[in-house]
Amino acid sequence: MALKGFNIVVIGAGIGGLVSALALRAHGASVTVLEQADSITELGAGLQISPNGVVVLRALGLEPRLACDAVRGRAVVLREHCQGREVLRLDLTQLAPEQHYFFVHRADLIDQLAQAARAAGVHIRLSQRVVQVIAGPRPVVVLDEGTRIEAELVVGADGLHSVARATLNGPDRPFFTGQVAWRAVVPNLTNLAAEANVFMGPGQHLVAYPLRGGDLVNLVAVQARREWTREGWHHHDTPCNLRDAFSGFGGVAADLLEQVQEVGIWGLFRHPVAPRWHQGGVALLGDAAHPTLPFMAQGANMALEDAWVLADCLRQTSDIMRALSAYQARRRERAERVVAAANGNAWKYHLRAPLRGPAHLALRLGGRLMPGRMVHQFDWLYGHDVTAS
Repeated sequence: MALKGFNIVVIGAGIGGLVSALALRAHGASVTVLEQADSITELGAGLQISPNGVVVLRALGLEPRLACDAVRGRAVVLREHCQGREVLRLDLTQLAPEQHYFFVHRADLIDQLAQAARAAGVHIRLSQRVVQVIAGPRPVVVLDEGTRIEAELVVGADGLHSVARATLNGPDRPFFTGQVAWRAVVPNLTNLAAEANVFMGPGQHLVAYPLRGGDLVNLVAVQARREWTREGWHHHDTPCNLRDAFSGFGGVAADLLEQVQEVGIWGLFRHPVAPRWHQGGVALLGDAAHPTLPFMAQGANMALEDAWVLADCLRQTSDIMRALSAYQARRRERAERVVAAANGNAWKYHLRAPLRGPAHLALRLGGRLMPGRMVHQFDWLYGHDVTAS
């Protein structure tokens, strides 16, 4: 109970915020989570929780519950967009036995985390809109109605447009990547297997994987284009626009797109990794510290890693400034590497002729001749265990 007596405020009841609250509470801290929404709900969407994220949930005793609601991923399969012909199969069963990969509905995971947090004694306060964070020996959170809340530590887990990040680093200057993404959840009428399928087309790709025992399929469709869309997940589009944009996709991909009834759209913007992750009793984690594009499926996993390491550093010393410095030192290089990998990954799915044919042929040959090597190229990512240090 190294943090017994510590009063900690966490801004944001997303995955990073709730897991950090759980991890800090496990070490004895008194933790309050401030969430601006009036209920802890999530729009329908899926997440890929890879082994490096699963180890954190395992250490917190949450993996069994996750496994009940999620689908255990067996492979990541790259496919051509026209008819879905397989290009490369990354067999996830070749990972180490303890390395589990799950596809989970975001709402299910959030619900699990919120229930666990409340059961552990974390105070979750809803309808709390934070408008200012003041760093200092006793950092202060200011709410929109004027209430001021002091704590020993404020954790900014408040996402892309983080108030805490702006406090420590000033205004952000993201830029549009030239790509937009749609997301939707549809019934699994195609009996999609427990695999993440990536249908690769010229200048666009579609990712599909099952959720909730295989009853649903999560879709994320990305297209390169000049017309930009605002950042954020809460912008709506029409299914017809999505189907028109991906009209060249056939086979299973076309069947899945035909089932879309509701769809969200957002612009993909590149943000820099925050130069400063902590100051005056305020710390950042997850997207507030290092927003990442979705092309490595690591946003939630990086937040899980951050949450564990932050709590672990605070556990090891009563000097908060020393603990926060150690936290940034342990996480920054790792986060920068993952962000860079995601930044550089999209083009591989969007190849056009004449490069597409030779590149896909090379992937097929690599998959046939060195199947183990193809999946183990991600050992640096999936094999990273923050709970072992």
